[in-house]
Amino acid sequence: MQPIQQRVVEVLQTLSSHEQQEVLDFVEFLKSKQQHAAHAQSSEKAGMSFLEAAGAYVGCLEGGPFDLSTNKAYMEGFGEE
Repeated sequence: MQPIQQRVVEVLQTLSSHEQQEVLDFVEFLKSKQQHAAHAQSSEKAGMSFLEAAGAYVGCLEGGPFDLSTNKAYMEGFGEE
């Protein structure tokens, strides 16, 4: 194991479970950001749909309706006024 990786593991082991989860969340965020940047570079050349561009954000909100199209009442009045 490389020195930086070893140091990370050593420090990680001293943290509480909750703090370890926060570290994992952050590492996954960094990985996602890296993948998104790589995907953006490759898609600039090929073109992409909005869904593909916003893919990292699809489903990121909690507590809302799963799919607005399943219950039209959610959209009642939208765009009026």
